[in-house]
Amino acid sequence: MPVTLQQVDQAAWEADAQIRLDLVRIFTDAPPERLPLPVDDFIREHLAGGHLFSCARFNDRLLGAVAVKLDQNAWWLSDLCVRKTTRRRGIGSRLLALVSEAAYAEGSRLYAASSQLPVADQLLLSRLGYRLTQDGDYFELNLLPERGHQ
Repeated sequence: MPVTLQQVDQAAWEADAQIRLDLVRIFTDAPPERLPLPVDDFIREHLAGGHLFSCARFNDRLLGAVAVKLDQNAWWLSDLCVRKTTRRRGIGSRLLALVSEAAYAEGSRLYAASSQLPVADQLLLSRLGYRLTQDGDYFELNLLPERGHQ
């Protein structure tokens, strides 16, 4: 499955009805305990905060998404979800690999708060090379060569 990365920010959300439909469908498929708010509120608040969604695109449709908050040196990931109809086909793994490549290209680190992740997501991150930080609060994927303190 040739999956590509689609970044969805406020402008993309407002400009493309298919993106809006697909993103709502992705998070509607999430187990109810996964999202802190109703789907529409969750998406709108995340985008209104200046954040984005990194999405897996296949055949002009978004199949999976992860919420991304950017700061100076890091991308903070949360709320990974893949459409029910395409789960167990490597979409989530491919999406996280694409996000890793994009963050690395920008010189950023990737983090995910471990306390907010279901066990299945923690296992996926571990399998993809993410490791818990020393204090165990965050998963980190360190793709950057050591450049001293960052």
